[in-house]
Amino acid sequence: MNAPVKQWRRGLVVGKFCPLHRGHMLVIDSALAACDEVVVLSYTRPEFAGCGPAVREAWLRALYPQVRLLVLGAGSVPGNDAPDAVQRDFCASLCLDVLGVTVDAVFTSEDYGDGFALALSAFFDARRGPGAQVEHVSVDRARALVPVSGTAIRADPHAMRAFLHPLVYASFVRKVCVLGGESSGKTTLAAALAQELGSVWAPEFGRELWIEKDGALVFDDMLAIGHAQLAREAALLPLATRALVCDTSPLTTMFYSIEMFGQADPALVALAAQPYDVTLLCAPDFAFVQDGTRRDDGFRQRQHAWYVGELARRGVPWTLVHGPLAQRLRQVLALLDDA
Repeated sequence: MNAPVKQWRRGLVVGKFCPLHRGHMLVIDSALAACDEVVVLSYTRPEFAGCGPAVREAWLRALYPQVRLLVLGAGSVPGNDAPDAVQRDFCASLCLDVLGVTVDAVFTSEDYGDGFALALSAFFDARRGPGAQVEHVSVDRARALVPVSGTAIRADPHAMRAFLHPLVYASFVRKVCVLGGESSGKTTLAAALAQELGSVWAPEFGRELWIEKDGALVFDDMLAIGHAQLAREAALLPLATRALVCDTSPLTTMFYSIEMFGQADPALVALAAQPYDVTLLCAPDFAFVQDGTRRDDGFRQRQHAWYVGELARRGVPWTLVHGPLAQRLRQVLALLDDA
């Protein structure tokens, strides 16, 4: 069956996409529905926190792999307060001089759309000779379908998460890693912190496998645990709110690999470099509890000291949490509020 003939050969969508939200997506989707090919340009000066060019490009490439995409950094673009004529000529020049194309339609949800289309037509005519006029297609100008703005989302992306694709929202979720020696309260803290935040937490896969195999782990299990832990985090990230709480990390698995086998797979060492936005280390400051799977308090103290030294060696900022659970929660929540 033949595909339906679309109205335009090539459409253009331009935006800051700081961040990419469902209003932007409606415009891009409308262009894709009406055009054989869609060019998407993204630039802003100044940049906005959490919305750098690499992040914007990752969002757009993941959600719209079929578009012709150009994302620029702030160093080579007009300021956001530059006159309309400068912005329009810049976009037209990007189309012709960088991408080597003209467009037949420009899709916007802004009042400037008609003037933008006229300016593109004039620029292309001057450079390529008279041709078809660029048409402006207005998409949800009244914001009736998607009542949102980038400014509102930047002010509180968590409150406005309904207007963000889960992949985009995940970029605003901080990953909180909770480390600690055996019987230092890290799992209790991880679960309680996630509940306090109304979020989710990633339990420690290595402990589950240890119980399943009755402690009979082999060397190859260590790398598998590291991969499984990160896969669990990735699966839970789109479900998290504000923060994803991670009960341990591959750094813990690396420690146990060295303890149990005298070595760690280089691939596991690489996984142990996985970055987190916040790293917490639970102090071994209450009585050791033996649950049948743990070593002893001496091992707990040695494990704690290893974390302190290893985090320092790696240059990873971390916070020591201490005291009863309620005190630890207050400490961490204050830390997250200040960050």
